[in-house]
Amino acid sequence: MKILGIGNAIVDVICKVDENFINKNNLTKGTMKLIFDDKEFQSLLSNLKIEKTISGGSVANSIVGLSQLGNNVGFIGKVSDDELGNKYEEGLKSENVKYLYSKKKEELPTGTCLILVTPDSERTMCTFLGTAGKINEKDVNVDFIKQSEIIFLEGYLWDEGEPKKAFEKAIKSANKVAMSLSDQFCVDRHKQHFLDLVKNKLDITFANEQEMMSLIEAKNFEEIINFAKNLNKITVITRGEKGAVIISNNEIIENGIEKNLNIKDLTGAGDLFAAGFLHGYLNNFSHIDCLNKGREMSSKIIQQIGARL
Repeated sequence: MKILGIGNAIVDVICKVDENFINKNNLTKGTMKLIFDDKEFQSLLSNLKIEKTISGGSVANSIVGLSQLGNNVGFIGKVSDDELGNKYEEGLKSENVKYLYSKKKEELPTGTCLILVTPDSERTMCTFLGTAGKINEKDVNVDFIKQSEIIFLEGYLWDEGEPKKAFEKAIKSANKVAMSLSDQFCVDRHKQHFLDLVKNKLDITFANEQEMMSLIEAKNFEEIINFAKNLNKITVITRGEKGAVIISNNEIIENGIEKNLNIKDLTGAGDLFAAGFLHGYLNNFSHIDCLNKGREMSSKIIQQIGARL
C-alpha cells in the first residue's frame, strides 16, 4: 500500500448560511468549533437546509483524492455500527479506499461535521466527534502500517488519552510519517506536543501560515523559514493568495495560485492540496511538481461544493 491515513471518520453535512447565522451562533468564521453535546449539535442543524451529506474527515478527504489519482490507499477511522457509520464505510469503499476498521455498536454515534458555507465561499465548521474521537491503540493494526510506504495523520484527531496513544503506536511502527496540523485551534490547544512531533517525529509537515506562526510564536514569515530550514525534514506551508512553499533543508521553493477560478466553497482545499502533494512525493516528482499537483487538486475542489472531487 502506498499510503495509509489515520484520522477522524466524520460524515460531512454541508449547508449554506448567511453571515448573520455565524454571528448569531457565536461562531468564528473560517475556523472549526468542537461541539461536545449532541443536543447542541442537533439544535444547530434543525434550522438549516442540508445541501449535501458525504463521508468526510480531513485525512479521509486526502486519501480519497490520492485514490482518485490512482494510488493504492487505505484508511483507519472509528465509526459506530449505525446508519451514518454504514454510509461512511460505503462512501470510502466506493472510492477504492481500503477501509481498515471493523465497526461495532459504540456508546457514541458516528461523528458528524456541520460545514457552514457563507456567501463569500468561506467555510465554518461545527464538529460533533462522536465515536471518531475515541480511536485507541486497539483500532490501529501495526501490520497495515508496516505495509505502507507512508502514513498520514491529522492534527484534528490529536488529543490527550486514547487518540494520542493510537497516534504514538502508529508513528512508532511507520516507515515514514506525514501530518497536517489541521487548524490553529488544534495548534493552540496542543502546542508543545505538536512542536515535538514537527521537530522529532514527522517526515513531512503540512500547515498553513497562521498555524505555523502560532506553533513557533513567530513574528514574521522569515522566522518560519529559518525554523523549517533547521528541521532537516519537509515542511509544506500554504499561504492563501500567496500560494504555497516547500522548505527542505536549505531548499525553498514557492509557487503561486491559479487565477480566475470560479470559487464556490473552500471546504477541502487544504485536504486536496495535501493529496496532490503526496501523490507527487510518492511518485518521485520534483518538489515544484509536488507543489503544482497540490495546487491543481485544491484549485479543482474549491470550484465545487464539498471536499470530494
